[in-house]
Amino acid sequence: MKALTEKRSFYFGTTMKGTLRTCKRGHSYYKSTDCPACPQCEQESRPGIGLLSQLYAPARRALLNAGIASEADLAKWSEADILQLHGIGPTTLPILKKALKAKGLSYRKK
Repeated sequence: MKALTEKRSFYFGTTMKGTLRTCKRGHSYYKSTDCPACPQCEQESRPGIGLLSQLYAPARRALLNAGIASEADLAKWSEADILQLHGIGPTTLPILKKALKAKGLSYRKK
């Protein structure tokens, strides 16, 4: 069972509460939610270029889990279907539309 712990933040003297966890790769981190993602592993796996490099981790994971890794893959989906993916929100949509437009593509018509 994971113990609830406190970690003193160096910023503004605040206290962050969360569960101390260790990922499979040995990184230790505090998490206040049930999300299993290790922040350090997420940062290391972020691509340097391309569509997925422009997105926050939840949106990137949602697209990858749906088999979408490029603009061509994204163009096979309708905008409504993309919005249904867990991790995709209103902040992500303009980024995706801009990426599609830059490649001369658009969402599939429903």
